[in-house]
Amino acid sequence: MNRRQFLASSAALLAVRPSFAQEGPFRTKYFPISAGIGLHDLTPAPDGAIWFTAQGKGLLGRLDPKNGTFKTVSLGQGAAPHGVTVGPDGAPWITEGGQNAIARVDPGDLKVTLFRLPEKFASANLNTGVFDKDGTYWFTGQSGYYGRLTPKTGEMNVFKAPKGVGPYGITVTPKGDVWYASLSGSYIAKIDRATGNAGVVEPPTPGAGSRRVWSDSKSRIWVSEWNSGHVSVHDPADGSWKTWKLPGERPRAYAVFVDDKDKVWLSDFSANAIVRFDPMTERFNVFASDKANAAVRQLDGRPGELWGCESGNDRIVLIQTMAAG
Repeated sequence: MNRRQFLASSAALLAVRPSFAQEGPFRTKYFPISAGIGLHDLTPAPDGAIWFTAQGKGLLGRLDPKNGTFKTVSLGQGAAPHGVTVGPDGAPWITEGGQNAIARVDPGDLKVTLFRLPEKFASANLNTGVFDKDGTYWFTGQSGYYGRLTPKTGEMNVFKAPKGVGPYGITVTPKGDVWYASLSGSYIAKIDRATGNAGVVEPPTPGAGSRRVWSDSKSRIWVSEWNSGHVSVHDPADGSWKTWKLPGERPRAYAVFVDDKDKVWLSDFSANAIVRFDPMTERFNVFASDKANAAVRQLDGRPGELWGCESGNDRIVLIQTMAAG
């Protein structure tokens, strides 16, 4: 084989390889939290801090990324918090499954206020929550429920989900629509904010295990599929779907987050990694953890930063992306 044949052969080989984009530079940093604390979800705060739930100990925590220090507050006896998001009031709001309540923690004095679900919806297995443009808080319960809370009045409405158990991740779009994903039901649904009814939309892959959802800037719904190992996107404007399998033999896509540049981030339990997907090039970057059993259950971020909870290692991970294209 001469040099020209060798180069042609090499080019052909590269052409059939999986697309892995070497972008960056990216910088990864880890913030250790107390061993055994049971990290689950997190969200950035307006002041630069990171709020996180410690499901194993019934706590809400606040990390200061500048120096790595953190403080925690107990959410009450029997607490087992799952999701956390920052509301229009600047306070963290938590789906508190242990007490079957939505919890608000004052960012100043750390006072905890509970909004309990009605008794007939006991053991809802509260999962995640999000605020719509009107300041209404919408939440999911994996036992087969979703609901809304009006913070100003304390009024709460809980609805039974189509197909029963499974409601998990939830998101709000720039257009103001609220969507949730059902893990057991393997579907996504748009909630009619006026009536509370949920309209089911089936993904192209049967039994996909739709775990979490996040909207991009075009109000398209990105879905992490636990069973199939796919990342999918649904465009409500035309009803279309696109789907891609994550790299590796048996990926397990858990969390999904879409950043300010419409790049899609996922956590893959099988690869012990955080994965970045560029919808424009359809290429993946894989950021493996430097420790085994990372089990990143939630991703969130702000411009230039991707944050995640390594629940298996009781660490918070930061991937800095400001140099990325």
